[in-house]
Amino acid sequence: MNFYPAIDLKDGACVRLLRGSMDDATVFNNDPAGQAKDFEAAGAQWLHLVDLNGAFSGKPVNEDAVKKVVTSIGIPVQLGGGVRDKKTIDLWLDRGIARVVLGTIAARDPEFVKRAARDYPGQIAVGIDARGGKVAVEGWAETTEMTALELAKRFEDAGVAAIIFTDIDLDGAMQGPNVAATAALANAISTPVIASGGVSSMDDLRALRDCGAALDGAISGRAVYDSKIGVAEAVALLKG
Repeated sequence: MNFYPAIDLKDGACVRLLRGSMDDATVFNNDPAGQAKDFEAAGAQWLHLVDLNGAFSGKPVNEDAVKKVVTSIGIPVQLGGGVRDKKTIDLWLDRGIARVVLGTIAARDPEFVKRAARDYPGQIAVGIDARGGKVAVEGWAETTEMTALELAKRFEDAGVAAIIFTDIDLDGAMQGPNVAATAALANAISTPVIASGGVSSMDDLRALRDCGAALDGAISGRAVYDSKIGVAEAVALLKG
């Protein structure tokens, strides 16, 4: 398993939202590039970036901050938030992003995602964010009637690099991830699954590692900033 330390960008700063609310953001660092370098120095082999403003606006917003992050480190970066057309995919890949995460568009237009996965092999992931088990879109502002599993199954054998599954009710709440739901999803599909939302301790990482599903990795942000999870220790634990 990989450990993905997360940098969520709002107005150019590293923040964490509580349960997806833009009105409940805590700023942890005003230097995202410096934060990324610290993660790399600690042994992270991937970085997870989210353009939060972009997720709500539907277009790239934190481009300058992303560019500084990517050019400051040597590890691959996956990025999501407001990526809803080919032009934006091209923009981020041209900026050095290794893997682009498609969220809202995956629910709105699955065929677009399938075409993107074919056109950009290994560079397209799908972000499935669930509230009460149902898929949420538009920066988590709207909840659909589709379940996470129903959406994930649409991309079986489509060439999607990974499914990033987030339980919104637990995101940023430091209450632990939804291990059962994550494991159930991973065991029901062939696409690699990355756990996200509520990963707040080393015990949470152990639970995900030992959940009975072959997860690709786990994402954590707030717990890293709060020193509940050490990047070096997390990398070693999940690799072990």
